[in-house]
Amino acid sequence: MPASAQGRKKPPKQKKPKRLQNNKTWFKFLMPRSGYLEDIRIGEIDTPFLILVVILLVFGIIMMYSASYAWAIHDDLEADYYFTRQLRFAALGLAAMLIISSPVFDYHILRHPLITYGFFAVTGVLMAVVLIMGRITGGAQRWLEVGDSFSFQPSELMKLALILLFAHMISANYKNIKTFRYGILPYVLILGTVSAMMIAQPHLSGTIIICCIGLLMMFVGGVNMKYYAPLCIVGAAAMVLVMILLYQGGYDYVEERFESWLHTWEPQNRDIAWQTRNSLIAIGSGGLFGLGLGNSRQKFLYLPESQNDFVFSIVCEELGFVGAAVVIILFLMLVFRGFKIAENAPDKYGMLLATGLVIQIGIQALLNIAVVSNCIPNTGISLPFFSYGGTALIMQLAQMGIVLNISRQSIPRKEKPDADEEELRRIQDAKDTLAAPASARGTGAARGTGTDRSADTVQVSPVRRRKSH
Repeated sequence: MPASAQGRKKPPKQKKPKRLQNNKTWFKFLMPRSGYLEDIRIGEIDTPFLILVVILLVFGIIMMYSASYAWAIHDDLEADYYFTRQLRFAALGLAAMLIISSPVFDYHILRHPLITYGFFAVTGVLMAVVLIMGRITGGAQRWLEVGDSFSFQPSELMKLALILLFAHMISANYKNIKTFRYGILPYVLILGTVSAMMIAQPHLSGTIIICCIGLLMMFVGGVNMKYYAPLCIVGAAAMVLVMILLYQGGYDYVEERFESWLHTWEPQNRDIAWQTRNSLIAIGSGGLFGLGLGNSRQKFLYLPESQNDFVFSIVCEELGFVGAAVVIILFLMLVFRGFKIAENAPDKYGMLLATGLVIQIGIQALLNIAVVSNCIPNTGISLPFFSYGGTALIMQLAQMGIVLNISRQSIPRKEKPDADEEELRRIQDAKDTLAAPASARGTGAARGTGTDRSADTVQVSPVRRRKSH
């Protein structure tokens, strides 16, 4: 064979990256082919996070039942009508959470472009449809009706769609995240488009939540602060300007909400501020320990939507300051535990995804509590796990399932998930051997005998290690 032909050897075949080891997930064809996935193991879910979710869910259903039966009777329904329906929604949500958090699902499939961009596109279409043929309630056009008994808000789906999209885009472009073109511009365009569709409903609380989620995910993703800080300032100013324009632009719905917030106790605002007034009365009536579970007075047709957006007022009235503090502490613990899961996520996508989902719960709880205490205008926002609503509850539990699925693969850096106990013992023996003085670790190989001595057959005489100065 000529020398020139010998020199032209075929390049070695590139091995395809292995898929996630120990992975029993369905839809494996949607799993990305990335080299880093081969070192990840499927472990157990984060038990403290699961316990917090279950406690909030049970606590919320009990309080929703206490706050709802008077209005159910008033509407010629069974006293437990809202309670039984919420139980069904909770069962569906728990089933979704258990499936999504189990080993048969892997959050990496959500990163597939077909799912990420497809879900966002479908949700965007639904957001446009609701502006054309959505149901109008209380001056807002936010609900799409399917049949006679089912309706949902596309804005609830948009929250998840935006989190999936931002987590995918930031993790895919993290090398260029410091630039304006890849780190700021596309996210601003997306947030601006979604916010415009929400303001048109109008849905101010949803707009605030969407913007907060997007901006905080950008911050966590590591955007350049030189561009990010002015963006936040301009965004806040734009939001204030939009509120002023809506307030003065003939939107009766918005104008009444601002009037009831700014002049709650004025006699002429008695009707439009009725809900806010009775919410504050309920909170004040609870005192330190409350009137007792089930003993609320404001829920007897004084406080509208007591089973929905204003259920926290009933918590304050029946369980007092102590009960309200417990609810707030539970939400804070859930958020901090979720951030811990995000910190230990095996990749940037998992970290951003967990962060976005937990931020949504935290911001929504914060805004709801701010509304019922009249710190901000009444914007019609529900309290996660507590307020009545099927779509919202199912979505929230499904999203917590995604966080739990991430926790299955969240490997703290100090641990070695690939090693069993025997392997860890060998590693430690080898470390002890290398740390010993040279006189104590003479081996057959060092004497030139060629004897193969593995780490678990090395005999190390007990010696005192040198102190490092």
